[in-house]
This record gives sequence, structure tokens and C-alpha cells, in this order.
Amino acid sequence: MDDLDGLERDLRTAQRGGVDFSVTARALNTMDASNYRRVPLGVLTPRDRDDVAAALEVCRRYGVPVVGRGGGTSIAGQATGTGLVVDFTRHMNGLVALDPEARTAVVQPGLVLDRLQEAAAPHGLRFGPDPSTHSRCTLGGMIGNNSCGSHSVAWGTTADSVAALDVLTSDGAAHRLGQGWQGAPDGLRALVERELATVRTGFAPYAGLPRRISGYAVDALLPEHGTDLARFFCGTEGTLGLVTEATVRLVEAPPAKALAVLGYADESAAAEAAAGLLPHGPLTVEGMAADLVPAGSGLPRGGAWLFVETGGATAAEARAAADRIVRAADVLDALVVADPAGQRALWRIREDASGTATRMPDGSEAWPGWEDCAVPPAQLGPYLRDFRSLLTEHGLRGTPYGHFGDGCIHVRIDFDLLTEAGVARFRRFSEDLAALVVAHGGSLSGEHGDGQARAELLPKMYGPELVGLFGRVKDVWDPADILNPGTLVRPARLDENLRFAPLPREPVDVVFGYPQDGGDFSAAVRRCVGVAKCRVEEAGSGDGVMCPSFRATGGDETHSTRGRARLLHEMLAGEVVTDGWRSTEVRDALDLCLSCKGCKSDCPVGVDMATYKAEFLHHHYEGRRRPAAHYSMGRLPRWLRLVAATRTAGLVNSLASVGPLGALGKRLGGIAPEREIPKVARTTFSAGWRSGGRGGGRGGDGPKVALWPDTFTEHLSPQVGHAAVRVLEAAGIVPLPVPRAKGPVCCGLTYVSTGQLDGARAVLRRTLKVMGPVLDAGAPVVVLEPSCAAALRSDLPELLPDEPRARLLADRVLTFAEALERLAPDWVPPRVDRAVVGQTHCHQHAVLGDAADRRLRERAGLEGELSGGCCGLAGNFGFEAGHYEVSVACAEERLLPAVRSAGAGDVVLADGFSCRTQLGQLGGRAGRHLAEVLAERL
Repeated sequence: MDDLDGLERDLRTAQRGGVDFSVTARALNTMDASNYRRVPLGVLTPRDRDDVAAALEVCRRYGVPVVGRGGGTSIAGQATGTGLVVDFTRHMNGLVALDPEARTAVVQPGLVLDRLQEAAAPHGLRFGPDPSTHSRCTLGGMIGNNSCGSHSVAWGTTADSVAALDVLTSDGAAHRLGQGWQGAPDGLRALVERELATVRTGFAPYAGLPRRISGYAVDALLPEHGTDLARFFCGTEGTLGLVTEATVRLVEAPPAKALAVLGYADESAAAEAAAGLLPHGPLTVEGMAADLVPAGSGLPRGGAWLFVETGGATAAEARAAADRIVRAADVLDALVVADPAGQRALWRIREDASGTATRMPDGSEAWPGWEDCAVPPAQLGPYLRDFRSLLTEHGLRGTPYGHFGDGCIHVRIDFDLLTEAGVARFRRFSEDLAALVVAHGGSLSGEHGDGQARAELLPKMYGPELVGLFGRVKDVWDPADILNPGTLVRPARLDENLRFAPLPREPVDVVFGYPQDGGDFSAAVRRCVGVAKCRVEEAGSGDGVMCPSFRATGGDETHSTRGRARLLHEMLAGEVVTDGWRSTEVRDALDLCLSCKGCKSDCPVGVDMATYKAEFLHHHYEGRRRPAAHYSMGRLPRWLRLVAATRTAGLVNSLASVGPLGALGKRLGGIAPEREIPKVARTTFSAGWRSGGRGGGRGGDGPKVALWPDTFTEHLSPQVGHAAVRVLEAAGIVPLPVPRAKGPVCCGLTYVSTGQLDGARAVLRRTLKVMGPVLDAGAPVVVLEPSCAAALRSDLPELLPDEPRARLLADRVLTFAEALERLAPDWVPPRVDRAVVGQTHCHQHAVLGDAADRRLRERAGLEGELSGGCCGLAGNFGFEAGHYEVSVACAEERLLPAVRSAGAGDVVLADGFSCRTQLGQLGGRAGRHLAEVLAERL
């Protein structure tokens, strides 16, 4: 591009939307969820149709390509481009109208599917297609790819659900597409009518294929098919025009649903059975095998499963339909679930497969590329056997899953896309698999479109004559060839523009061990494949956490887990982000990461942005002055120990409470002026425990545990420690203090969260020396603060991977509830018998799990569920200057509303010091640790 400044200037002048040619904006949009990477010139966030039209006119004049983008979850590369990316999710994301009587809705292209479903649900309606990315994919993207989803056996593809489309072509002209030729660009009708024989014969072999998504659906323009321009346009992948508004059809949602999970010996048996279930009228027939299912999933016996959903006017009717399917199916075992929560939990297993499939059982990487071929359902069993044979022939592995009832298979394959030989094998396999799919009467794409991944091989499916017609159709709609060029028509080669090409081939020198990624930071960053579960706009129900900063910032991709991973990818690539570890763009994107660790568990592929952030901050500030908050809060354990040693807690508290002095201290410490400084305890937990005559435990024959004196319990909330001692002793457990003759112990959490990894490792090495006698004695270590327990469990062994005692200590760590459950299984806790509200600590959710806590609460009569999400304080994050508004927004998402709606007598639980502090400062109610609640009732 010769005149980039002129392009940017003219775009800003011509329309009202956002124009961003920054390094950050370009880096965020280099990739979608495919194997491909193309660097754009800039990003446009239009406000309305006029903005899009004006931008198209400018880009046509400059000869700049344009690619429309929604959620960026496309798996074939069609949501990437080298020109201008038009992001519809920022402003053009509305539901314009919903007509329950007509069962239609008018939507803008950036509307997320779940928002449409939520609006339609009160009327007993829904949009039929529902990809597994329904919580973040957009209607515009679904139209572009002709998306389907698990309910396609009942309600078809997006093309089956579109009534009319408002489209802008590359010259800025508006077209209203429906049935009939009205709205078609000049020359299209004449072209199609000249080629009627080619169209009829070219598409005839695929007439009975429910998931034929590949190529242009020119056969929808045949007179015998009603000349349906809207249907034709679905699946054109942004190559013919940009949708600015769509009228879609809604279907009646069954008032009740049931889910039958059918167990089979293997995937071939499940595939053979799928087509036979269709006459029973199921809503879904989804399949997956055992290698994609986590342990303890609760599925019935088998090596592969079909997820068959049924509907009915009543719960009994839906359940009866599911029971009939179980009786009709030849299964090893079966499970029928009627309650909605149980169904959601099972569906989550299937929906997360798009991420979990990116890792083979041994942890090696697997990639899309042949993600969604489709064959006639009756051919699925033979096709899968041949597919497996082809994998073996090429020395590859993959795990098929997907829409068995429609003959559509998703699979991630362990392609080596990092070496020349591996890429060559990727091409050979692709060519052979295309031939195999066609031999079974199938379509190269059954859901996600052709994009760059498959379009090069379309002649194998349709032949050169029909593919040539696709090119002439493209020229009628887009004579300037600026709309997503290189996609679908005259495509780039399938082995070009691979996302991994610019990454370093040698491991990057890092501090953390990254054991799940072979010690390779590049491999850790590659975990993000773009499925974008982190981009969910609302936390919704359940206990999920990821990604609070994305939601708090109104859906800014920069502050999503995926966005940060993209910037780290580009930092390693060095083409767009050129400053390496010193990059201010990466630093600023990571600044609003709360280090909540939610992505570590909620991301289907286990992206651990908290660790990546700590790694980056370590290198970014290495040898340089750090922000004041890193010294004040990152080294908090050191300052609190100094206060305790000098017995100046009262003085510190007094000075902090004096307005001008407190304000000055906060400014010097990089602390948000809106925050109150927590008061330091005058007597530490350990000192109080000793002075009470119980520092050595009460003795007895019960199991002995070391009670970890974490910084927060020790210096800021010693009452939690004293309560825990009382409860543990009541349960017959003997809590013992950690020996401190060799110095204090610390989990290093505050050092890690601020990226002071040299300091963290020094602290942890000292801690391991101090803990030597405890480890030698084999005693469990009970940690009351969830964030400290999580740091010991995960950060400790990753920071000291060559230190055997690091893993030993990590494995000894127990939470308070785990200690009671494992060491005193017969103990009966005191009954509280009250409702409970609050929040599970985000680090506990991500690293430790809360199953033991749930069981303990149940046994104590604490009724109700704690909310998910993050409190927003997140250790030092919410105290740092510049973070207050985001911190409050995170708390307002779920925690504060839950607490405000609680009754006066309800128990507010918050095991984490940060959570309790946030509640006290923003919610006006004191949260308590579970140990305190139980101790009160002893």
C-alpha cells in the first residue's frame, strides 16, 4: 500500500465509525480460528450502513481489499485479510425488530447469536442453527459461512432460516435480496440463465446432501428452486457483498427438552447408528469419542457417544421421546437427563470439543484444516473407517466428533505446520482427503465454509467448469475484486499464509517451566486457537470466570484472553509488534488482565494468561524501573513483616486514616485514590496463636497438619486463622505451626502477579528450605487463602521445575475444606442452616476446584450456590491506580448484585481476602471465610 496515510485520512473523513490503523488493532486481527494469518492495514468499526458504504467506496478507489468480521471464530481463514477489516461487533450489533406473530427478527450483522436467542425465548421461539460458538459468534458471520450447529437435523442451516438480506456490494450499492431476481446485481440473471445446464448437472450429485456448504449455492437461483437470492448469498464468505441487515426466520422452541446420551463401543458404531435415529424426529444427533471426554464426565459406559435431544410440550413428553430413542437404539449403555442444569453440563462437554480437540491425549498439538467435511448420513460409518485409514497412511492422528446425524465430522489433526516437510505432508493429506470425501458423495465443507483451507480443492468436488462459473459470479458482484480476495474464488494455496510461519523455531528463554508445552513459550502462546470462549459478553449462569476484563470493557477484544494471546503471538513473530518484550502494545493489553486465572480452567485449550502476563512483565521491566505498585504491593509480604517486627501496626493504620497522609501514601505507592487501605492487624495470627497457648496444637492422636501462615491471614485477617484452628481441632485434626527458625515462608503470589519472578523464585527457594522438616515428616499443608494455595499448587512447581521439593510441597497443599474431607471424613460439621451468597474465589475455581467446599457447605446446611466470575479486586489489580473502574465493573457483574439481593440473615461467604475486601469497600457487607462461619457454630 503506497499511500497508507491517505487511506486512513479518507476513511476518517468519509464515515463516522472508528478507524484504527494502530499496531494493536492490526495485531488483534491477523488471525481467526483457523491455521491462517494475514496482516491487515487497519480496522473499521462502522456505526451504520452508510459508514460501510462510504468505506467500500474509499477502499475501491484505493484498490484495498475489504473483509467483514464478526466474532472471528471462522475456522477456514475467511475472517482474515490484508486490507481493511470491517468489525461489525462494536456498533452494528443490534436486534432491530422481533415479530413473534410472523416468527421473524431483523438483526444487524454484529449481533451475537445468544442475544437473539434470549430475546426470542420469552415468545417460545428461537433461531434454529446454533454452532457451538453460539455465545460469541455473530449472525453476520453465520450468514457468511452458512453455519449450522447441533440442531440442524431439525431446523437446517442458516440458509434455511434467512428470509431477506440487505447487502452492500463493493461499489457501495445497496441490494435487498429475497426470493426472485429483484435486488440482483446487473448481469447475474443473464449469466445464470446462460449456464442453467452447467448448474443443474454440477450440483445434481449433491442434491440429497444436507450439509453441502462448499462453493456458491448457484443452484438456489434455479427457477425450480424459487430463485432464492437470500439463500444463494448465505455461505459466500464475504466475497460478494457485506450484509448490513438481515431478516431471519424463527422456529418454535419445544417447551421442554430431554437429552439421551447413548453409549457405543467406538465412533464407527456410533456413526453407523446415527442415521437410523433420524426417523424418530430428534432435535440433535451429535457424536464424540472418549478421547475428547474429560475424566469423571458422568457419561454412560462406552467408547463413543451420541447426544440425542428430544422435545415435547411437557417434560414428560420430552422424556418419553428420549426413552423411545433409547429403546430403538442398539447401545451398550444410555443415560436420559431431563433437568436443564444436567443437560447444560453434558452439552458443555460437546461444545468444548472445538477447543479440547486441539490437544491430543499425549498433549501434542492438533490443528484444523479439514475441520468439517460432510457426507450423506448413511455413508458416515464407511467414510469414518476410510478416513481413519487415510490418517494412518499419512502418519497422522485426529479425533473426529460432530454432527453425526447430518454426516458432518469435525476433527483436529496433529499436522506439523512448523517445518517444510510437515507442511508438505499437510498438502498431500488435504488433496487425498478431498478425493476421499468426493468419493463418498460428500462436501469439502459441511459447516464452516471453504475459506483458504479448502477452496483450492473445489475443482475436485465440482469440476473446473462449475468452479469457473463461481469466478464469473464473483466478477458480476465484485468487479473490483476487493471483497475478501483469495477466499473461495481464485483462492490462495492452502499451504500459504500459515499462522506459524513467522514464529521463532528455537524455544524462547523464559522463567516459568511451561511443563504442558515442553518448556516452549511459543507453544504455550499457540494454545490459543481462536475459538473465543473468552469473548462471551455476559457471565450468564454457572460458575465460569473467563474473561472479566473483556466484559468490563464492553467487549474490547484487546482485553480478552484471545486478544492478549494474539498480541503475544505477534510479539514473537516480530512483524507487526516489533519491540519484543519491551512492547508497549502488549504491556497495555495485559494491564487490564486481572490475573484471575479463569482462562486456565475455562478456556477449552487451557490458555493461562495470568502466567503469560507474569512472564511478560518480568522481561519487560528487567533492568528497568518498575511501576510504584510493583514495589508497594508486589513486595507486600516484606513490608507487612517489617511492620510486625517493629510493632508499628497502630501507627501505620493511623497514618493511613489521616486524609492528606493517606492520599500521599497512595499516590507514592501507585494505589488508586478511591481505595481504602486495609488495616494491619496489631497482633499477627501466629503471635496470637502462640500467646493463646495453642501454638503447638492441642495434641491428641488425630492427623497432624501444618497450617500455612499466608500473608493475608497472618497480617490482615488473623481471625480467619484462629477460626480455622478451632474447627480443625474440633474435627480431631491437629494443626501445627510452620517452623520459622530459618525464616518466614511465602507462596510468592504478589511477586508473581507483578512479574518479579527473580524475587518470587528467591522467596520460594527460601520457603522450601524452611518447609524441609514438614515435607520430611509427610504432613499435609493446609492453606486458608485460596490464591496462596493456588500459587503453591501451580506457580511453585512451574517456577522451580528442577527442584523436586517444589512438586512435593505442591502436592501436599490442601484447602480448608479438603483437609476436613480427607483427614476427618466422619466428622459432622455444625449445622448453620442458612442461605448462602458470595463468590467462589477465581483462583480456587481455576486451580483448586471447589467440590470439597460444596460438599462441606451442604453438610453444614448452607443452602444455595455461590456465584462465578471475579470480584474484581484480584489481589493487587483492583488497588492499582487506573484500575478502579474496571475493578468495580467486574464486581457489579455478579458478586455485588447477588449480595444486594440477599436476605439480612443470609451468610455472605468469601474465602479470599480480596473478595472480602471488595465486598467491604463496595458492597457494604462483610464477607466471611467458611472457617469463621463454622467456628461460630461450634
